[in-house]
Amino acid sequence: MPKNIVRMDFHVTFKVNEKIYLRDPESSELGKQIVKNAIDLIYELGFEHFTFKKLAVEMKTTEATIYRYFENKHRLLLYILNWYWSYMEFLVLFQLQNVNDTKAKLKAIIQLLTHELPESVGKLDYNKKFLNQIVITESSKVYLVKEVSEINKNEVFKPYKDLCAKIGEVISAYNSNYQYPKSLSSTLIETAHHQQFFSDFLPKLTDINTENSKEFTTNYLEDLLFKVLG
Repeated sequence: MPKNIVRMDFHVTFKVNEKIYLRDPESSELGKQIVKNAIDLIYELGFEHFTFKKLAVEMKTTEATIYRYFENKHRLLLYILNWYWSYMEFLVLFQLQNVNDTKAKLKAIIQLLTHELPESVGKLDYNKKFLNQIVITESSKVYLVKEVSEINKNEVFKPYKDLCAKIGEVISAYNSNYQYPKSLSSTLIETAHHQQFFSDFLPKLTDINTENSKEFTTNYLEDLLFKVLG
């Protein structure tokens, strides 16, 4: 783990948009277990092969039980990602609270975007390694759908937008003349996902090599960001 990503010893929860679920998973131990086991199973199978039937078998429960919490698996994935984006915004605020230099802040943000999430020394509900990989491989599937405009009316992408806005604020603080801070922030996030995925599975789409493999995505994003900002 990079030295500037802090290992935390407390547990955090977030209020996820109620339009996403039928019953709040945080309201019961069963609901929490549905989300936890879903993360593990989506990581293992991939979202395409993940079903409520398989999740029910894994949990030794019924599909009907899971459907009481989520209308379909797209909504369940959307819940997981909303939790992740809220957590990422929390981490950004946490990591930057004692950092004054704006360049150092941007570097810290890139570290967060390009490394596995920090685990806690206390009890955690979700496997952060699995969650991080799901975001890299599956996150675009919640908004690259024909119904995205209708889904967006319920503000279910707000945590992602809030994270982009927060990063955009730091970009503007570094270079107040730059005209596209939010666009650049979303580009950084999506590029971090793509380059990590390509590095693992389609390396010829990147410039990764044996000498830079460990920090390739981090170095690439820093180079891109500071050349754009000047």
